Amino acid sequence: MFFPVIFEQQKERVITNQYCKFDSQELTLFGSSLFLSAMVAAFFASPMARAFGRKWTLFVAAVAYIVGAVFGALAANFVVLITGRLLLGVGVGLCIHASPLYISEMAPAQQRGMLNILFQLMITVGILSASLTNYWTSKITGGWGWRVGLAFGTVPAALIALGSLAIPDTPISLIVRGDGEMARATLAKIRGVDDVRAEFEDLTTASEESKAVAHPWRELFFGGKFKPQLTFALLIPFFQQLTGINVIMFYAPVLFKTVGFRQDASLVSSVITGLVNVFSTFVAIMTADKVGRRALFLQGGTQMIISQILVGTFIGLQFGLSGTGAMSEQYAMCIVLFVCVYVAGFAWSWGPMGWLIPSEVYPLAVRSAAQSVTVAVNMFFTAFISQIFLTLLCHLRFGLFYFFGGWVLLMTIFIATLLPETKCVPVEEVSLVWRKHWFWRKFVIDAGDTRGAEMRKRIALEMS
Repeated sequence: MFFPVIFEQQKERVITNQYCKFDSQELTLFGSSLFLSAMVAAFFASPMARAFGRKWTLFVAAVAYIVGAVFGALAANFVVLITGRLLLGVGVGLCIHASPLYISEMAPAQQRGMLNILFQLMITVGILSASLTNYWTSKITGGWGWRVGLAFGTVPAALIALGSLAIPDTPISLIVRGDGEMARATLAKIRGVDDVRAEFEDLTTASEESKAVAHPWRELFFGGKFKPQLTFALLIPFFQQLTGINVIMFYAPVLFKTVGFRQDASLVSSVITGLVNVFSTFVAIMTADKVGRRALFLQGGTQMIISQILVGTFIGLQFGLSGTGAMSEQYAMCIVLFVCVYVAGFAWSWGPMGWLIPSEVYPLAVRSAAQSVTVAVNMFFTAFISQIFLTLLCHLRFGLFYFFGGWVLLMTIFIATLLPETKCVPVEEVSLVWRKHWFWRKFVIDAGDTRGAEMRKRIALEMS
């Protein structure tokens, strides 16, 4: 995440105010290029996934990432470096569009939450790996350690490329593209049974209904039929970034250095938060299909609010409004502790649920388009928050943590009132859940067909 030799012409910028003490070489607009190119790529991912399937979208994503990492690692000038960064963004945008959809469409309903959260687990492993790599490469003399860090990115990308060649496409994607026999065979293989008629008929019905929607983008935004899904496509990724998690994970070394840690200690602290992030995600893996999505959202949100209030209070007591002072060791340890408590709450709520819910609530007709919206909103606000964080820190001071805590309170109320429970509901039948919700049912037109009635009975039995 840090490239201290990229902008050699810049001088170290140190502001005496503790809230604004940072190295501008570590914090530049360079980071936003990846997120913005990922946002653009997400919109191209929708027609690509629809025409060629989730599998090949993942393969193209991996190739783009490999090429981008190589460009960046070998870059001799800024133009080549930024080109590599943009290609990395393309890979990220395509991958985070296709991966959650692939998992949701392949997984059995009773295990969809657990399997989809493995996607978030790999994100946390990647963040931890990046922190460890930063820590190691920062010790390489000569100023070229960042090239090693970029080159390491080719390893997971190569694994994705090879893995995508070995896996089948999803049954619903095969049906949509007219390969019903392959879809039936794939479904039987992944379910481990020969008789898959009921699920195959549900998938075929969903496919036929999707074909009636000739323009999914127009229908999603202007048709009025998918208001609940569009709401969550926009607000879930928006809220996920306003939890403040990227401020913690991107700038953990800067934050800890600001409150008095040495350079090495700040990097070690970011590794600690990375470890907490990884191991806490296992809580979501084990409980998402048992206690449900809503329970994890509400518990994790409450934990995050309390942690942010305490972190802001501890920093405020030490530095006050002036931003001057010294952080005692006891206070510093308390801050690290509650940052870890905050990260743990995110890791089993807004982290995995922020990707799981959007991937499973969309009907097939607009699923790929809506996922593009989710990814684009996520990437846009990731870039936006990363750029305004330092300005907010300098002006809001310790109140920054109250600011994000207020947003977490708002989004927790949003989940409590407007999110229906979707655990154990087959992905092709999730759209029927909206009809039972006290608020969203007024926006959903009940076709009243026999097939829909049969689906609703099955959902009631599986959720009881």
